[in-house]
Amino acid sequence: MAAQTPSNPGRDRDAGNKIAAVPGVNQPRQTDDQQPLRSEDLLRGGREVQILHGGEVYRLTLTRAGKLILHK
Repeated sequence: MAAQTPSNPGRDRDAGNKIAAVPGVNQPRQTDDQQPLRSEDLLRGGREVQILHGGEVYRLTLTRAGKLILHK
């Protein structure tokens, strides 16, 4: 029997949570088009964004000095 594809590819199958579409983040990248992501696009006007990776939540924080720090 063939494997079924998810009926709604915009949903996380494990958590059932909707995944927000962020340009360049949840779309597959082509190897010949490795454009860097702008930190402003990731932070969306804030100073911190949470990133779910491998079941762990990481925080990407913008400091007052304009540096980026990744916290586990």
